[in-house]
Amino acid sequence: MFELLRRIRRTGILDRPLPASDSTDPAMSGLQENLHAVFGRALRIRHVDAGSCNGCELEIHALSNPYYNLEGHGISFVASPRHADVLLVTGPVSVNMEEALKRTWEAMPEPKWVLAIGDCGACGGIFGNNYATRGPVSDVLPVHAVVSGCPPSPQRILHGLLQLTRQLDTDELPASR
Repeated sequence: MFELLRRIRRTGILDRPLPASDSTDPAMSGLQENLHAVFGRALRIRHVDAGSCNGCELEIHALSNPYYNLEGHGISFVASPRHADVLLVTGPVSVNMEEALKRTWEAMPEPKWVLAIGDCGACGGIFGNNYATRGPVSDVLPVHAVVSGCPPSPQRILHGLLQLTRQLDTDELPASR
């Protein structure tokens, strides 16, 4: 064991370098101020898997690690839709999840917004609209922003959240139904 520790000490840490500070990233500049201006507090997200293959979920979970530091920017996931500002939906809406998705939407307090993640959430993806699915999220709920990709990278998901908050700041979003 001591030999291993000596080798680690000689070699150093062999890993990817940390990303540049978020303060230098133009996409992240002013995020906390923007969130405070729009919500008066941090952004809370309720995630619902409406029938996906879990590829998008892996990328969403990556946002919680220290590399992306989503929580450090005032954005966090909540367990109850009653505490959420944004509903993050992945996958095409399966027949069995349609009612649960609608109930989650109805349980959210106003104002509320929907962000569809992945190609399946955006347009039905490879599943399309068939006997087992209701198609894209927009066929069931009003969608305010879409992040396409199969699966989209954590950077694209974060960019979608930033786009949503910037749209909220400029009041470009349609009213939720």
